[in-house]
Amino acid sequence: MLQIFAGLKGSGKTKHLIEMVNNAQKTTKGNVVCIEYGTKLIHEIDSKARLVNISTYGIDDWKKLYGFVCGVLASDYDLTDLFIDSALKICKNDLAGFEEFVKLASPLLDSQNVNFTMTVSIEIEKLPEGLKQFLVSIN
Repeated sequence: MLQIFAGLKGSGKTKHLIEMVNNAQKTTKGNVVCIEYGTKLIHEIDSKARLVNISTYGIDDWKKLYGFVCGVLASDYDLTDLFIDSALKICKNDLAGFEEFVKLASPLLDSQNVNFTMTVSIEIEKLPEGLKQFLVSIN
């Protein structure tokens, strides 16, 4: 199941994502992975969750991000929850590429019963129509 939290910077997306990661870590019987661009969440995320600084791996477009997600999925059979903070930023703000990433990654993660949640910094109105079905309100 894919959930996307969209909005402009400062709208509370990452704060909500942090709460979701920490809650998932408390309740899951499997593993939780959170991918971020940089290290700003290192003190916010429960240390039992796997926090990955994606910039360490040279991921700089949607195709590489998709490959990375496939690698995470292939290497962790106990993965129950995958979170990506600033997913559009990781895709270098390539909106068409981000939409392709979602089209490929979402069904793959669904087939493995992995909960999939992302934040994207964009005005909701500018999000492609094909992605609006995954929008979740922060409030």
